[in-house]
Amino acid sequence: MIFNPLGDVRKIIILILLGILCVAMFFAITSGNSELSLKVVLDIILFKLTGYHLDSISPRDMAIVWNMRLPRILMAILAGIALATAGALYQSCFRNPIVEPFILGASSGASFGAALAIVFPALFLPTQISAFLFALLAVVIAYTLARQKSEINTVGLVLSGVIIGSVFSALVSIIKYLSEDTQLREITFWMMGGLYHASWSDISINTIVILFCFIVAWIFAWKLNLLSIGDEESKSLGINPDKYKTLFIITATLMTAICVSSVGIIAWVGLMMPHAARLLVGPDNRFVIPIASLCGAIYLLICDTIARTLTTGEIPIGIITSIIGAPFLIWILRAKSGRLFT
Repeated sequence: MIFNPLGDVRKIIILILLGILCVAMFFAITSGNSELSLKVVLDIILFKLTGYHLDSISPRDMAIVWNMRLPRILMAILAGIALATAGALYQSCFRNPIVEPFILGASSGASFGAALAIVFPALFLPTQISAFLFALLAVVIAYTLARQKSEINTVGLVLSGVIIGSVFSALVSIIKYLSEDTQLREITFWMMGGLYHASWSDISINTIVILFCFIVAWIFAWKLNLLSIGDEESKSLGINPDKYKTLFIITATLMTAICVSSVGIIAWVGLMMPHAARLLVGPDNRFVIPIASLCGAIYLLICDTIARTLTTGEIPIGIITSIIGAPFLIWILRAKSGRLFT
């Protein structure tokens, strides 16, 4: 039997992160304007899963736990997994430590789709579907512009994403200019991100898409390691870089689009969490992807709990992630002595 201390350390880190996630879920489901005991929460979940009813369960508590807090917690976990995994895929594909899930214009496209649905509800699809489709459209346009002679120009792809993002941002500004005050407020609040609309139907759709994409990313993570060393080196090892770049870009884009369409634009998660994972386990994407996803789930769940409990109202979660994210990334940079991609 071969002893692998590094592998054992990585397994311990995963177990620790799972423990932290469970603790964060406990605080999230029991905290709020109406504080509930863990026993009440467990009784409600037991009733919903088994049908075993206790007289001590009130309809009010059941509505708070099952219809509001639990979907919101699960959506925070799914969104954290999606954004962190997409960030890790993009950073390794582009060999660029400062790219994030919105680099190809998905956020701007989703914002435009959501704004259209809000301002012209009779002419367009529901907000979530419209945001999802326009997020995909933005990335497809950027990808098409950057593809030359059946090859992907990585630098050109990033530049195309920036250009397409700018175009859609300008279109969003036009829509906001034409909108009424109530519509403008709704657009602005959507763009700041939030999990207040989370429902069980959203959870079902997001779970299927995000779980499938995560499995694909994890299975082919070793090929992502080869892409990280460069195209020529990958070819010499028998890997078709364009083929797998396309696979990873599609995977990351689907995760980003479904996430943004459900919770709006939440910054920093996809940029920070891959670096946090590399700080813990090194650059091997076979471990970076699952650990980054756990870090993303924990981070977003904590931020959402703060957003809905800090005041009597609700602070958009994008504000919380930005306030915490900027100094946290600075700390990571200092901890790694300025080497973000190692």
